[in-house]
Amino acid sequence: MQETDPPGPEVAPESSTDQANSTTYAAQLQFDRPPRSIYHFRKQYLGGGETICPNTNFLKGVKWSPDGACFLTASDDNCLRVFDLPAEAYSGQLKSQSVTELHDDTTDSFAAALQVQEGELVYDYAWYSRMHTSDPVSCCFATTSRAHPIHLWDACSGSLRCVYRAYDAADEITAAYSLAFDRQGSRVWAGYNKAIRLFDLSRPGRDCQTITTFQKGQDGQPGIISCLDFSPDDPNLVAAGSYSSVAAVYDAASGSAAFILSGHKGGLTQVKFSADGNFLYTGARKDPDILCWDIRYTSDVVYRLQRDTGDTNQRIQFDIEPMGRHLATGGSDGKVASFDLTTGEPVSTFLAATDTLNGFQFHPYLPLAATASGHRHYPMLEDEDAQGASAKVDNALRVWQYEASWVQLASQDETQ
Repeated sequence: MQETDPPGPEVAPESSTDQANSTTYAAQLQFDRPPRSIYHFRKQYLGGGETICPNTNFLKGVKWSPDGACFLTASDDNCLRVFDLPAEAYSGQLKSQSVTELHDDTTDSFAAALQVQEGELVYDYAWYSRMHTSDPVSCCFATTSRAHPIHLWDACSGSLRCVYRAYDAADEITAAYSLAFDRQGSRVWAGYNKAIRLFDLSRPGRDCQTITTFQKGQDGQPGIISCLDFSPDDPNLVAAGSYSSVAAVYDAASGSAAFILSGHKGGLTQVKFSADGNFLYTGARKDPDILCWDIRYTSDVVYRLQRDTGDTNQRIQFDIEPMGRHLATGGSDGKVASFDLTTGEPVSTFLAATDTLNGFQFHPYLPLAATASGHRHYPMLEDEDAQGASAKVDNALRVWQYEASWVQLASQDETQ
C-alpha cells in the first residue's frame, strides 16, 4: 500500500479502480485537521410539521446510498428526503462555506431530489444493499414506521413498490423497529419485540421466517430488537442490538445466537462490524461509551470510546471510514469525535452543529461525510426564556469534505 496521486481529475463511482492496470485506490482521510463544510440544508427542515411543538423537525440520522451517489434522511415530520450528490463533488474542487452560510435559514445548497411522506413516526430506514444508480431497479429503500408494515420505496419516482407485513398474536399488523438488507440483496431483516423476521424481497406480503430471540426460562436476547448489521467478512453473521441493553451475533443460516454480549447501561441504538469483520462496535442511548468487542474472544470489552450521549434517548449515529482505521461519532454537544481503532484513543473533534448531532456517516469512497442534527425542543416558560434557558435549534443536514491522500491498495501484478 502506497500513497499516490488520484487516478484522475474526477473520481466517479465506477472509476475508483483503474481498469488499465487493475489498481484499486482509496481515500486516506486526514484527521489531524477539521473537515470543511461544502453543503448545508436547513430551510427544508424548518418548522415542526403538525406537532404541537414549534421548531421540532429534527433529523433522525443520515445514510449514504451504497454507490455514494445520493444520501437519505428522515425527520420528525415523517418525511424521507433523498439528495443527489452534485457532479462537482467528485472533482474535489469545492468552495468552503462561511459561518454565516452554515447557519443560513433562507437558502439551502440545493433541494431534495425526492420526498416520500410516511404516515406515522419513522422508526428506521435503510438503502437496498446492492443499490446502484446505473440499475434503476436496484434504486430503492425501505422504511418502517409506527403501526405500519415495512414499505419499499422507489428512490427514482417516490412510488411505493410493495409492503412486507408482520402480524402479532391477535393477527394485527405490528411494526418493525429496525431494518437491514442482507449483503446479497435477497432479504430484508427486521427487528421486533423478542424476534427477528426475515422477508424474501421477491415475495411481498406476510410470508416470512421468524427467529425468536428470547423465550422464558432460556438464555437469549430479550427486548425489542432495535438495530442490525451484517458482517462484511461472513455473510452468515448478523449482529443485533436490543433495548434490553444486550447485543447478540446470529448465524443467519441456522438462526441461532452464536454469543450474547452484555455491558451497556442503556438500550442499544447501533451495532456495527469493523471493516475486517473481527470486531463489533455497539452504542446505546443514555450511555457515554461505544464498546469494542472482539467476536473471536468475547469474554470482555476490548476498549471503550467515550462520547457525549449520556442524557439523550436519541439514536446517536457513528460510522467507520472506508479504510477501516478510524471511527467517528456524533454527540449531544454537537461535535464529531474521531478515534483511532488500533488503539481506541481519540484523535480529533470538531464542532458540526449547535444542537445534538444525531447523524454521522462517511461517504463509501470519497473523502466526504454527512451529518444530521437536532432534537425535540419543548416550549419554555416565559421566565425561563428570559433567563436564556432556551437552547439553540439547529435542525440541519451538512456535508463535509476531509483532506485526504489517495492510496493504492492493490494491483493485479502484486496479487499474482
